[in-house]
Order: sequence, then C-alpha cells, then structure tokens
Amino acid sequence: MRDDDDRVVDLSDDFVVLPEQTTDDTDRGWGERPGGNDDWLLAERPPHWD
Repeated sequence: MRDDDDRVVDLSDDFVVLPEQTTDDTDRGWGERPGGNDDWLLAERPPHWD
C-alpha cells in the first residue's frame, strides 16, 4: 500500500476539476431558445429609464 505523499498528481494547466459552466446554467438548460431578446427588452424599457 502506498501513502498519499508518494502519489503523483498532475497539476498542469489543462487539468479541469469542474467545468466553468454547467449544462443547466445555459439558455437551453433553462428551457429558453438560443438567441435572446435583448433588443426587445431595450426597446420596451420604461420611459423613466431614458
């Protein structure tokens, strides 16, 4: 049996422990269509925002 101190661990830059974004944290994961509606939201903002 080997001790953990003897174990080799790869800590290179391409080593990924967790992804930057999960699949449920996307438009598709939220059930939305790709693309977005930013233009519509900007056009529909209240008058006091001008």
